[in-house]
Amino acid sequence: MTVASPTTPDGADANLTPGDATAEIAAKAGRGLSWSLIGTVAVKLGNFAVSIVIARLLLPSDYGVYAVALAALHFVMHVNDVGIIAATVQWRGRIEDMAATASAMALAFSVAVFAAFWFLAEPFARLAGVPQAAGVVRVVTIAILIDGATAVRAGVIMREFRQDKLIKANAAGFVVGAAVTIGLAASMGGPYSFAWGNIAGAVVTGVLVMVWGRVPLRYGLDRAIARRLLVFGLPLAAGLGVEAVVLNADYVVVGHVLGATVLGFYLMAFNISSWIPTIVTTAVRYVSVAGFSRLAEKDSAQLSAGVERTIPLLLTGLVPAAVLLSTLARPLIEVVFGAQWLPSAGVLSVLMVLTAIKMLTDFAADILIGAGATRATLWINLCWALTLVPALVLGAHWGGAVGTAVAHVIIGLAIALPLTGFALHRAGVRLRAVGRRSVRPLLGGVLTVPVCLLLGQVPGPAAVPLVVAGLAGLGVYLTTGVAATDRRFALDKLRPLAARLARPRRSDAEASA
Repeated sequence: MTVASPTTPDGADANLTPGDATAEIAAKAGRGLSWSLIGTVAVKLGNFAVSIVIARLLLPSDYGVYAVALAALHFVMHVNDVGIIAATVQWRGRIEDMAATASAMALAFSVAVFAAFWFLAEPFARLAGVPQAAGVVRVVTIAILIDGATAVRAGVIMREFRQDKLIKANAAGFVVGAAVTIGLAASMGGPYSFAWGNIAGAVVTGVLVMVWGRVPLRYGLDRAIARRLLVFGLPLAAGLGVEAVVLNADYVVVGHVLGATVLGFYLMAFNISSWIPTIVTTAVRYVSVAGFSRLAEKDSAQLSAGVERTIPLLLTGLVPAAVLLSTLARPLIEVVFGAQWLPSAGVLSVLMVLTAIKMLTDFAADILIGAGATRATLWINLCWALTLVPALVLGAHWGGAVGTAVAHVIIGLAIALPLTGFALHRAGVRLRAVGRRSVRPLLGGVLTVPVCLLLGQVPGPAAVPLVVAGLAGLGVYLTTGVAATDRRFALDKLRPLAARLARPRRSDAEASA
């Protein structure tokens, strides 16, 4: 008879040495990251294709109306589950003990937040200077009810590194949502096209998460567990709520000061700025909280070692994307979306710097959450928001949409990054080691900028400078920003994949023979 080894509450072998346990966590996180990257790239490419179609069916003012609804959605999605998803991922103990209480709390808070925003939709839309957005706000915030119902199951999927299920659920939701959005936009649905498409996709994703979450559908209330969840989740939810203000205050300010059409151009620039970088951060964030939580359970030295490896790797992928999209914003927008969207180019060039800042602070927030330091994220975001809002108002009056983006970047560099670094230091992360490993990708990015700016002036149709400067800039970065050993390692990994793709597939008859 085979006797099973004792296991931890997470299902890991309790007899593993610390080194073996860390390796097991790394292996699970690696598998989860692989699925996250594949799925995120696929969904982002799909989003890219859909955005091209929608941009030619709707007006910039429609984008402006949706931007107001999107700002409301981002805020409520951050606070509606009071941090239950992250608390589930980070939970120290048996999931079965907390699932019923956590499910009841997440659903109850979601219903309360949805009801509040149903009545606040009109004053919020008026504050943003786009009163016609109130109805769209009410529709799009239906998604928080779905999020509340699925919160614990989504957290369990991430906790167990079963990112393949989460990616498949999101992909299915994207396909349905994209079909609904395009169909409504083609039939003159205006900004409601985005809202109903979002809800349709959320329903499909939510159903699949409920099925694959493998958590009994029970609701209850254990006061001791509820107290533990709130101690962890409330500071996190408050911090994420303030973060949502940081992310979306510019939409409200631009709409209020400059109107719906300019806000539409601003939203287009913001969406483009999130293309490639978001592929990296979205994929990483599916596994980062779980991975850093498991490392933090061991000791702070292992947490720091994990951060020292991952942040420079994140920068290596982030820097070239930020530089290329920033320096080649104008030809990119003209080629992909058409000349009517060119007012977005100046905003995009500035927002790429903000995107880099946000990627670093978001990743740092995952590290702090994994270490249990949720109050630090609250204070960082609170200081950021308090200084940001007046800066955005001044920037909008001084320089329009571009001035708003510049103000955002200045506050990010002067306030957010220093506070984030201090919080990581308090959590035990060795920042000097991170800095040393980050020098090369940052230097490569600096050297790539003048090459792209110079070749971006090549005469001809917009596609010519876009391709010439893009390829040259990427070549400069790969030469200067990536170590030769890393290039060789990547090529060694890619050669077998390329060989398999190039190998002719045998027919079924040949295979059976």
